[in-house]
Amino acid sequence: MQNLTRVSEFHLKGFSEDRDLQPLLLGLFLSMYLVSVLGNLLIILAVTSDPNLHTPMYFFLYSLSLDDLGFISTTVPKMIVDIKTHNAIISYAGCLTQMSVFVLFACMDNLLLTVMAYDRFVAICHPLHYQVIMNPRRCGFLVSVSFVASLLDGLVHSLMILQISCYKGVEISNFFCDPSQLLSLSCFATFSSDIGIYLVAVIYGFVPISGILFSYSKIVSSILRVPSPGGRYKAFSTCGSHLTVVCLFYGTSLGVYFSSTFSLSTTKCALASMVYTVVTPMLNPFIYSLRNSDIKKAMQSVFSKILKSPSFAMH
Repeated sequence: MQNLTRVSEFHLKGFSEDRDLQPLLLGLFLSMYLVSVLGNLLIILAVTSDPNLHTPMYFFLYSLSLDDLGFISTTVPKMIVDIKTHNAIISYAGCLTQMSVFVLFACMDNLLLTVMAYDRFVAICHPLHYQVIMNPRRCGFLVSVSFVASLLDGLVHSLMILQISCYKGVEISNFFCDPSQLLSLSCFATFSSDIGIYLVAVIYGFVPISGILFSYSKIVSSILRVPSPGGRYKAFSTCGSHLTVVCLFYGTSLGVYFSSTFSLSTTKCALASMVYTVVTPMLNPFIYSLRNSDIKKAMQSVFSKILKSPSFAMH
């Protein structure tokens, strides 16, 4: 067996090495990235510019948009450069850095969705105490805790990868440094690393999902007790967008998990990861804006200010 202890770089296999498909892939991912950046920036501008949106729900949406910007920017720009230059090589240090930042933003996305579920639970199940419970200090505390916990998750993954002293190969069956792919390349599966993987999965996977399921079980129970159909619809519409994003996020992330578990082909694994890392951050702004009249009004105000600005008028 070839000893690859001193690995200096990895090869990202991506979607396809066919030169004829490269222009199509380049245009596709560049357009998706630009749409995602524009959509999330509009959400951020709308929330910050409209005083009516300075509420806990929109503060968490603002934080989610910031996280999605970092999430998609961790993987897609590197992939676009790789497609353009026909060079899918990434250094060991660069791979470790990309993986750590990717885990940070992915975990932050996960925890923010859990915090948003808790916010909807308080708003629907305890409406009279909502302003007291979800005060600005507590909202800032919840986001800060989510960030610190995500930072620790990225650190734990980095430590697990740094413990690997021998790799079976240098080819990663994805378009970015996926932690599961890196762990699967290890020559030896140690007991401590297995315990660490399962412990991290329980803390950062099972606990947030349980919190979301518990919150929505209470929300559904509370909505069903509302006597009028109009009241039930109004109560459920406040969390419909969040529920859609939760289903999209966890559905695609579970698809990535099963694709790595059952050793699917490189293309299928990359496609599952694309939905999880690219499509979800791109669709989040549309899901929230299309179902929310307050966001629509704020975005219209942002557009009107841009159109009336002197710099735009000069052009």
